[in-house]
Amino acid sequence: MELGQLNMLEALVLSWNRLIGKIPQELTRLIFLAKLNLSQNLLVGHIPRGLQFSTLKNDSFGGNLGLCGPPLSKKCGMSDPSELDEEEDSYFASGFTWESVVIGYSCGLVVGTITWSLMFKARKPKWVVEFLEGDFPKKMIRAQKRRLRQRT
Repeated sequence: MELGQLNMLEALVLSWNRLIGKIPQELTRLIFLAKLNLSQNLLVGHIPRGLQFSTLKNDSFGGNLGLCGPPLSKKCGMSDPSELDEEEDSYFASGFTWESVVIGYSCGLVVGTITWSLMFKARKPKWVVEFLEGDFPKKMIRAQKRRLRQRT
């Protein structure tokens, strides 16, 4: 709300900040505001009307599915089923979700376990099998003893 007191502010870009709630009415007091970008947040409610807000375009508020009123085509108090489809599309297009991480981790775990068991059945690479069965440390101790004997 303190932003409404910045009388000389010409541009305000707050996109992708996960802002929650309503757009404060105090922002309509910014008479020099030429550019406002509140897109891709979690804002809800009516877009305030007033001075510079009447000159703003749709893209200033894009991605805030809870906003309504001019300049958006969504009327307040009505729900549009096509917007639900857009929300679902943006959910999958936004990148990795926890479900995809779990699926990837599970697949990697299965492939790794199968590869690991096949490697032990084939006894290759030999040094890994020897190390895990306990033969490798014994060979290292013998080699160290040989080196000590050679030095003396």
